[in-house]
Amino acid sequence: MGSIEADVYLHEGKLYVAHEKKEIAPNRTLENLYLKPLAERFQQNGGKPYADSAQHLQLVIDIKEDYEHVIPELIKELKPYMQMFNSPTNRNAVRIALSGDMPAPANFDQYPDYIFFDGRPNIPYTLQQLKHVAMISDALTDYTRWNGKGTPTPADSLKLRGMVNAAHAMGKPFRFWATQDSPNTWIQLEKLGVDWINTDHPQQLHDFLINRHKLEYVNATPYQVYQPTYKSDGTNKKIKNIILLIGDGMGLAQIQAGLTANHGQLNMYQTRSVGFSQTRSANSDITDSAAGATAMASGEKTNNRYIGVDAQGKPLSNLADVLADIKIKTGIISCGDITDATPAAFYGHVSERDSSQKIAAYFANSHVDVLIGSNQRSFMQNRDKALMDKIKAKGYQLFTSVTDAEKVDNGKQLVLLKNEDTRPVKDGRGDMLKQSLLHTIKVLRQNKPGFFIMAEGAQIDYGGHANDLPYVVTELHDFDRTVAEALKFADEDGETLVIITADHETGGLSLLDASTEKGMVFGNFSTNDHTSINVPVFAYGPHSREFIGTYQNTEIYNKILALFKGK
Repeated sequence: MGSIEADVYLHEGKLYVAHEKKEIAPNRTLENLYLKPLAERFQQNGGKPYADSAQHLQLVIDIKEDYEHVIPELIKELKPYMQMFNSPTNRNAVRIALSGDMPAPANFDQYPDYIFFDGRPNIPYTLQQLKHVAMISDALTDYTRWNGKGTPTPADSLKLRGMVNAAHAMGKPFRFWATQDSPNTWIQLEKLGVDWINTDHPQQLHDFLINRHKLEYVNATPYQVYQPTYKSDGTNKKIKNIILLIGDGMGLAQIQAGLTANHGQLNMYQTRSVGFSQTRSANSDITDSAAGATAMASGEKTNNRYIGVDAQGKPLSNLADVLADIKIKTGIISCGDITDATPAAFYGHVSERDSSQKIAAYFANSHVDVLIGSNQRSFMQNRDKALMDKIKAKGYQLFTSVTDAEKVDNGKQLVLLKNEDTRPVKDGRGDMLKQSLLHTIKVLRQNKPGFFIMAEGAQIDYGGHANDLPYVVTELHDFDRTVAEALKFADEDGETLVIITADHETGGLSLLDASTEKGMVFGNFSTNDHTSINVPVFAYGPHSREFIGTYQNTEIYNKILALFKGK
């Protein structure tokens, strides 16, 4: 905080802090609430208000009435603390600025030189008077009907910015008071160029500003999106392949953030068939990834934390199992831990999502033909020492990098990546998700009956849990580039349906400010957990219109299965 303000009244020869006279209380004196605590802090910091000498502090005394008597009493009460307030001789001093009921500017020089005044934009100060002015202030409501919501009108913005610029031309900082105390107001005031933001909630404002690097993202250079041909989109042609792309934690706000940051374009928005998935689990309106993914993989609602089992803990058949009966091959990909909830729901059966070793062990008996993701430890150092031998005995080829796997374009593959290979995009992961999808398509497209691929953008969710908007947007863009490859293949193949959705929304993201032109988005999170809002379902290719509407997430499984069996 660079400035703090106390409203004061003179009562029985003493200055009291109160918004109104009726609030005056015996112990709430200016000295008790402000002067003594500041003096202690000043001493603790070696003659500075803050330990960092680059930070300065201003104490604003808002005189509610009777300045003629208040100012002499103030000078008297400041006298024992002059080392702290003597700003003309101590550059680290706390500056005293008087506001409210004040003397005329012509009388400023009648007061000690450590006393400064709160100026007004409509007063033509002389150069001598300006030396006594600490800042220029006024009530926002005197100049605009804007109430802090949305943005001021262009005319009002021009007027308000002109006032700020005029103060700056005089070498004075500017503030508005009587402003709404909300993040949107703070953002708009900053855009106007003000130097001080008034708040009655300093901790919230502090947290808002200190976490700003996690709430704002700017992408100067957008990537180009793929323009689909739409030749097979919405047709009733038989489907041979389905690619299900799950942006974990990806709600509409995350998508809008990604759209804005890419200057108004996303690959997923090139689709024409859009629906909504209702994500509640069996035991809660707010699902987690385990129950959400199980619903899409097995067609049944289950409890949170349950993977591939029903609400009673009984194993469920998943898409990989059912599709194997009609000779459809399956690939499962994640840009995170391959034993994490979403990918695990397509091959594992446990009632505790953290049971990564048990999940890995289930893979040996799964019908997944290609599995790509990290967490080598759960496979290679499994409690079942024979697990890797069992997996190899089932005909799987083991690779530890996508690059090595790409050298082989056939057979069953287990690609176990190092954890650093699935680090966040912002930390240098690269296009591992896109390359994994292209490789899996190359391997599985040789199967004449067709294939099913689930590819997960896992870390959109991670960014939501961390309340980190740059993390969310960079992961969403990586996921969207992967969407482009799926759309391209669907156009090339003509018999492939692409479905893009999420298991739930994470973070309760809201967007407070945005500029499509600049690729800038500013957000705020209401939680570090999941929410119950519906998530979108985009579809492209034959039968894509069957995904229009609003339905339970279990219907994604039912629709996929019906389309495969309807060939």
